[in-house]
Amino acid sequence: MSETDRLIKDCLKGHRHAQNQLYQSFAPTMFTVCLRYAKSREEAEEVLQEGFMKVFTFLHQFNFEGSFEGWVRKIMVNCALQKYRSKANLHAVVDIETNQQQIAETENILARIGTKELLKMVQELPPVYRLVFNLYVFEGMKHREIAEHLGISEGTSKSNLFDARAILQKAVNNSLQVAKTNINYL
Repeated sequence: MSETDRLIKDCLKGHRHAQNQLYQSFAPTMFTVCLRYAKSREEAEEVLQEGFMKVFTFLHQFNFEGSFEGWVRKIMVNCALQKYRSKANLHAVVDIETNQQQIAETENILARIGTKELLKMVQELPPVYRLVFNLYVFEGMKHREIAEHLGISEGTSKSNLFDARAILQKAVNNSLQVAKTNINYL
């Protein structure tokens, strides 16, 4: 039996120490997931706390098949989606039903810029762009699934991903240009 399995079973028995250990084991990774969906650290912390409340509430439903981390991650993503669905400002930025544009593959942005700076750029995307980008890139969802989760059309999902990538590419290029300028002044 793995350490995680033992902790889960102890949590199910109501052992507070096991709950704390489980939280400490997964909170850092899940906070990173929450940060990608949130506009700020405070929002990410809020989603993380709501997510762990659900983890402990529904822990009895985990059937020890598959990855526990994947199960927790799905709860965190769903909490983030619920938070943004409840906000009135989550509307499709572009509603194009027939958008058949091919989404061009962008360069590996992480190779060109720091992770923290990229995360900040993702957080600055308009909410629906941020959600579509995260669900597609990090969660591996297809546009049909994203459309169902967000209540938008599949074409809108594709268009928003395309636009999010374009915004991020422009931000990366601007950041690299600033870095080059700063190096030239040294």
